[in-house]
Amino acid sequence: MQDIFHASGYPDLMVGLTSPDDAAVWRLDEARALVVTTDFFTPIVDDPYDYGAIAATNSLSDVYAMGGTPFLALNIAALPEDLPASISAEILRGGAEQARKAGVVIAGGHTVKDKEPKYGLVVIGFVDPQKMLSKGGLQKGDALVLTKPLGLGLITTALKREQAEEQDIQEAVKWMTQLNRTAAQLALEFGLRAGTDVTGFGLLGHGLEMAEAAKVALEIDHEKVPFIAGARKYAQLGAFAGGLLDNQAFFGPRVQFASAVEETEQMMLFDPQTSGGLLLGVPPQKLDAFQSRARELEQPLWIIGEAQEGKGIRVK
Repeated sequence: MQDIFHASGYPDLMVGLTSPDDAAVWRLDEARALVVTTDFFTPIVDDPYDYGAIAATNSLSDVYAMGGTPFLALNIAALPEDLPASISAEILRGGAEQARKAGVVIAGGHTVKDKEPKYGLVVIGFVDPQKMLSKGGLQKGDALVLTKPLGLGLITTALKREQAEEQDIQEAVKWMTQLNRTAAQLALEFGLRAGTDVTGFGLLGHGLEMAEAAKVALEIDHEKVPFIAGARKYAQLGAFAGGLLDNQAFFGPRVQFASAVEETEQMMLFDPQTSGGLLLGVPPQKLDAFQSRARELEQPLWIIGEAQEGKGIRVK
């Protein structure tokens, strides 16, 4: 595919197949570029409205992860023939209301028949090419800042196994439906250049993508990494998603764990997220002001490590 669509033949394609970034970017002029992305998945919660809202939030996140502002979207839905119309309507309503919160117009879409429901969005946004976030923008000395806690995959896996408690499910839904809009605006306000959203590859997988794109190493303090309530409990019950084990197998050889990091804690750092937060690189001279402004905007964030010379990830 990369040979067929070689980047050199499309000079306005700023980000495409040759980059590990979160969305495609096409330059319109010196001050504007289009950010284009799509994502969809099967239900991870029981409530159809929540499912639609989570799927839409997740789809929008890739535009925010590039420092962009989404403005237009299309529905993508695959629905069983025997699914009650009321359930389909709730899925689409959840997505539409979440898009409206983001200031995004859902202008149409496409549906097909399928045995298992699937829903998501195609999303288009604008970004200033000179202010775009990328995985390769990380610099040695940058603080690693996370804007949502981890453990969402553990909760949703426990839900599928009928192990999850209602309060834990509701906390997970609250985080999965929190837009990354404010976090992205904060990154742009401070002129950050490094960012991604933490989704299916988990913290360590997406962290490695940033480290390798920027040719730096990451040092992460596992005691500073936030997890939602119940995550450790479900980890101890073995509520590990298949994606977690895949992440561990693929990314694990490039991660060094200190002896103090227990096996369960190691596993939790590979947990795949749905609609996770942003992982940002913040220059040390901007960090205090960045934290202060985040408090003013009521944007949660956690400083979990820093970029250093070397390669791979070290977890202490």
